[in-house]
Amino acid sequence: MTDAEETIAVVVVTYHSEAVLPGLLTTLEQGLDGLSWHLTVADNASADESVATVRRLLPAARVVEMGRNAGYAAGINAAVAAAGEHTAVLVLNPDIRLTPGCGRELVEVLRRTGAGIVVPRMERGDGSQIAALRREPSIPRAFGDALLGASRATRYPWLGELVAGERSYAEETVADWGAGSAMLISAECWRRVAPWDESFFLYSEETDFALRARDAGLLTRLAPRALVVHLEGESKVSPRLWAMLSVNRVRLYRRRHRAWATALYWSALVLREASRAVLGNPASRAAATALTSPRLLRTAPGPEWMVRRG
Repeated sequence: MTDAEETIAVVVVTYHSEAVLPGLLTTLEQGLDGLSWHLTVADNASADESVATVRRLLPAARVVEMGRNAGYAAGINAAVAAAGEHTAVLVLNPDIRLTPGCGRELVEVLRRTGAGIVVPRMERGDGSQIAALRREPSIPRAFGDALLGASRATRYPWLGELVAGERSYAEETVADWGAGSAMLISAECWRRVAPWDESFFLYSEETDFALRARDAGLLTRLAPRALVVHLEGESKVSPRLWAMLSVNRVRLYRRRHRAWATALYWSALVLREASRAVLGNPASRAAATALTSPRLLRTAPGPEWMVRRG
């Protein structure tokens, strides 16, 4: 099969994304050069000009107006359902920027290795590396993060969830999961593992999908020569989003482990957030409050947790 015979369904979920969308849309042509592709955007009831921006810059794109803030997973599912025929699905955040030829690199690794998911190497806008690969969440890794901090815990694979370091991103690497902001999913993987779990609304949905793909024998791989720039979102600065992220980590872990293990994992997250809340971190204060609220842990976080993004 040649590159021209590959047809990529590019799917993007927007929510108040008007400010960052042009930067993505104008890089699709160079990033996907040599490939056949089409774009489908699922808009989660943006109050800005997100939909108008898509229709102005790429009139041929399909737009699915969700009519409500349905979440990231629901948007992806709806966009893929509305997309035309395809041999792979490329999920992109609105704040991703493709570099020339990265699409061909992703497709080449997907085709050659038989992976279920391929993720690119990521950099921030200032050129610094983003650790896009992750190890499966575990009790030792949760305590490693709590006691050592994420950056120091990465030195020890059994204590760190992040896969960090330049050497880790210099060659094709298999990981338990990768950042959902940019990932190429094979048609087989989508057929066997989809849909994305919409109960997560935002955060942990890509972890869940990649771990279920791995369970099915469809691995996540890094394409080191495929580079994207990620402007990144607000989870590190928004207390409500960080709280949602933390609660969803526990919800995901609980689905895959017994009650006693979940209790230990939860305690590690509470330790992490409470210790940082004492130091005055507002995001950790919000997360610690959410993690110690039985009601919030029982109820899946939804749109009421959201703040304006992008």
